[in-house]
Amino acid sequence: MKTLRFKTNINCGSCIRAVTPSLDAQVGSGNWKVDTQVDDKILEIPYTELSSSVVIEALDAVGFQAVEILE
Repeated sequence: MKTLRFKTNINCGSCIRAVTPSLDAQVGSGNWKVDTQVDDKILEIPYTELSSSVVIEALDAVGFQAVEILE
């Protein structure tokens, strides 16, 4: 299964709480996670029908940045 991965500036629990409503609305509750312990603050979303631009726009709308990691 393909996973969408993004480098973000989501760096703490407060940031995660701030993006949760937006990400839950776009990809569903429990369908994403952010690893704030790594330098790149990686957001992972199991592959869905969504394009990466939808995720990037959802984060941008609440003041956060994301850059897709292409493998």
